[in-house]
Amino acid sequence: MTKIFTRDKTFYRVFFPLVLTITAQTVIALAVNLADNVMLGAYSETSLAGAALVNQLQFILQQIVSGVGAGVVVIGSQYWGKNEADPIKRVMSLGLKFALMFGVIFWAVTFFAPRQILWLLTSDISVIDAAAEYMRVMCWTYIIFAATNVLTLSLQSVRSAMIGTVMSVVTLFVNVTLNYMLIFGNFGMPRLGITGAAIATLISRILELATIVIYILLIDKKLRFKLNELLRFDFTYLKDYLRAAVPLVLSGAQWGVAQAAQIAILGHISGEAIAANSIAVIIFELFCMLGFSCSSAASVTIGNTVGSGRLDAIKPYSRTLQAIFLVIGLVSGAGIFIFKETFVSLFEVSPETSALAIQFLIVLAVTTVGTCYEYPVESGIIGGGGNTKYAGIVDITFMWIFTLPVSALSAFVWELPPVVTFCFLKADQILKCIPNAIYCNSYKWVRKLTRD
Repeated sequence: MTKIFTRDKTFYRVFFPLVLTITAQTVIALAVNLADNVMLGAYSETSLAGAALVNQLQFILQQIVSGVGAGVVVIGSQYWGKNEADPIKRVMSLGLKFALMFGVIFWAVTFFAPRQILWLLTSDISVIDAAAEYMRVMCWTYIIFAATNVLTLSLQSVRSAMIGTVMSVVTLFVNVTLNYMLIFGNFGMPRLGITGAAIATLISRILELATIVIYILLIDKKLRFKLNELLRFDFTYLKDYLRAAVPLVLSGAQWGVAQAAQIAILGHISGEAIAANSIAVIIFELFCMLGFSCSSAASVTIGNTVGSGRLDAIKPYSRTLQAIFLVIGLVSGAGIFIFKETFVSLFEVSPETSALAIQFLIVLAVTTVGTCYEYPVESGIIGGGGNTKYAGIVDITFMWIFTLPVSALSAFVWELPPVVTFCFLKADQILKCIPNAIYCNSYKWVRKLTRD
């Protein structure tokens, strides 16, 4: 065991506080999504499916912005390891500009051509109608979300992850309360249904942005940002940032598009498949939150270590992280399998949708083990170590050469049951473990991204 788990206390002092803080933030964010889905499911199954489609489009934006933020984290964590704050501030300012640019692009596309975009995901007119109604409000949240998300992610590079948790707590109470009032017309408010859910989300996003900006400008003592430093156009580290961030943004974009393509495959099978997938995915994310959080924490831990020049610690840290990922994957998969019926019963949907969601969760109980290992290895250890191109190469190869083509054949040519198609959609989560394990343990991914 001593050969697997490092005895270096520095590792545990950096990694576990970050994991716990980011996990708490993720739990609260997922609780908001779960509450949204439960309430919309109680209002109508069509509303649930419509919101799921729009949320899939936001997932694409989220993946792109996460790539923008991850570029800041990879460089920033190495500079924090060198105890240099000024480069981090300059790179954060760059990341904010790119995030806002992508937010504006998504707003424009969804504002001017909502139905054309939604038609790509499903042919069910009733679902498209509900989704278009939801999108009319949700499109205004994209610019706000992009700014908030990149700033929150960037602060992880200096181990200031607690503000994200505080922000998520505010969102939880505001969003759930407003949903209850505006979806169903409680406390004298109008009964707005799916539009009410969108309005609740918009108000919550505004509060999130206000919280993070106030923290950065008035409370944070590590970076000591001033407003002009946050808003300035400083291109000193532009080449450094683009070299690290572009592969991550491209990887995130293709992953988001690929997930939308997966939804489109299920969406053209039936509306029940969309709703069942929405239910299964939110439950899956709830159980996998620790694995996802490990990716961010591992990126910062490895990045700090590379930046400080302690390259001798990379191998023991990497072995320890991989063992932790596997344990978390096994526990998460077991949790999904054991509690699948309990969580699905929270949703007021048809028996057919409920049964399909349980079948999807059985598949996810297996693939979760792979997800909790392969994702934090390629994005956390390898990406945090400086090789930001690897994750995109692996994800693109598996997704576009195997997952999507085979899944499309399963659904539209072979006409196999939805659960079989779902198996093909998630098989890459197991398959990617093989190349990720081989490359991770070669230790050829360490890159110094800081300037002397």
